[in-house]
Amino acid sequence: MDFRQEIIKLVEKEVKFDHSLLEVPPDNKLGDFALPCFPFAKEMKKRPNEIAEELAKNIKPNDIITEIKSTGPYLNFFVNRTRLAEDTTQDILKKKEKYGFSGIGDKKKVIVEFPSPNTNKPLHLGHLRNMALGESLSNIIESQGYNTIRVNLNNDRGIHICKSMLAYKKWGKDRTPGSEGKKSDHFVGDYYVRFCAEEKKDPEFSKEAQEMLKRWEEGDPEVRALWKKMNHWAFEGFDKTYREFGLKKFAKVYFESETYKLGKEIVQDGLQKGIFTKKDDGAVAVDLEKEDLGEKVLLRADGTSVYVTQDLYLAQLKHKDFDYDRSVYVVASEQDYHFKVLFTLLKKMKYKFADGCHHFSYGMVNLPEGKMKSREGTVVDADDLILEMEDLAKEEIIKRYDDLEEQQIHDRSRVIGLGALKFYLLMIDAVKDMTFHPEQSISFEGDTGPYVQYTHARACSILRKAETQGINPEKSADFTTLSEDQEFALVQALSEFPQRTEEAAGSYRPHFIAQYLLHLSRAFNEFYHSCPCLKEENKQLANARLLLVDCTRQVIMNGLQLLGIKAPEEM
Repeated sequence: MDFRQEIIKLVEKEVKFDHSLLEVPPDNKLGDFALPCFPFAKEMKKRPNEIAEELAKNIKPNDIITEIKSTGPYLNFFVNRTRLAEDTTQDILKKKEKYGFSGIGDKKKVIVEFPSPNTNKPLHLGHLRNMALGESLSNIIESQGYNTIRVNLNNDRGIHICKSMLAYKKWGKDRTPGSEGKKSDHFVGDYYVRFCAEEKKDPEFSKEAQEMLKRWEEGDPEVRALWKKMNHWAFEGFDKTYREFGLKKFAKVYFESETYKLGKEIVQDGLQKGIFTKKDDGAVAVDLEKEDLGEKVLLRADGTSVYVTQDLYLAQLKHKDFDYDRSVYVVASEQDYHFKVLFTLLKKMKYKFADGCHHFSYGMVNLPEGKMKSREGTVVDADDLILEMEDLAKEEIIKRYDDLEEQQIHDRSRVIGLGALKFYLLMIDAVKDMTFHPEQSISFEGDTGPYVQYTHARACSILRKAETQGINPEKSADFTTLSEDQEFALVQALSEFPQRTEEAAGSYRPHFIAQYLLHLSRAFNEFYHSCPCLKEENKQLANARLLLVDCTRQVIMNGLQLLGIKAPEEM
């Protein structure tokens, strides 16, 4: 039984409304669901509290919605709690790891492009937020029946790449990552930092990099050989980080070096159709003043393309490769203007796929001491941060347990450390800038990943103890024995998971899942402290509670998997 839909059916006999208005009150004594009546005031020409009173009189309870009453401007609904508990637990036990999943996507194809790194330096904290968002968004969309396709774009050419190449040519002396005992992408990044340091001393140094770029574009064999060598080192390092972070395999990897010259034909076609115009100096531009985007040059006077030009081609290529319904670009908010221009141009060119393009814009991630700067070598490298999180987790584990073997400590610290990192990056709305605090993120208490993981482990521990006592709660659970508010608060939280996953997929907001898991974990821990399971003498009540424990374990695991986080059975 979908209790939310039952309420919607009853209310819509009296008034049409936006279904998203139906909410769960902060205190279940106020009701199991609530409908604010403010939005109806203008049309009905009445005060919200009067509307709530009128609706409470007109809508009749039934065996599913047992009571309807008004409280100020809210219309509150009380459901048949025994029925809610039975239906929710049976749904979870039946669907197991598929609980919260749906088929609303109808196998429509959604491309998610991330993390799109530059090959002149290792991945850093900003990339980790990108990767956490891209992977979780892919998982969440996939859970709702969409055919999710992960792709990556390597920005593997340009002046920034030549800077690290030039520094290596001057000071590398045939060193390799192996000879220096360094991870290969870190090795490349060291030379980018070296270039930037030398450029400060001698600004003319940048002219040599420009000359190297010109030689690269002309196909100079020596420059191209160096480029291939250093890109190989960068890619090799990236792949190791992707595996450490738990990214699934990309369906296809694109390279800027293969697309940067393309897109000119698209611009020429737009020029012939009168969509674009040629300026006096020979440059091709488009007037986007009506869209508040100003004028945008698409081809420079010398005929070279700009980023948006090659992205026009790449959008077309991705559609040719995958015939997508939706194409999501996971890129930081610094590029908001770029994507507004790109999508506007695609629509002006009347590409059928243009309306399906979406920029998943996310805010910057900083450290407590301030912004990171790649050129100064003050970034937090992704690999270093992952290791730091594991070390912090190890410290917390050793504080709590003195009987674990070294391998157990190592395995748990990896799961908890990486989980803490991902959860912290995902629990804040992606559109917001954020500051990452490693020590806060690893806490086993509060709004953290380890808190949610610990709740899952606690549920697993209770179930293990029940099994050793020969208890099989599914055989003799009686939900009419449930009477405590904490029991029904937990049931209510469990019942909300399918709606939360659907909302997260529909609005592209992974933080909905993270925040839901915190809410469920708090509800479970309040239930655990107030409602004994193994020590409860009434066996039917004990079994009903144990079923709630098992359902909580399952839903937390499902939610963490959507975020790309493992759910440990022991902490």
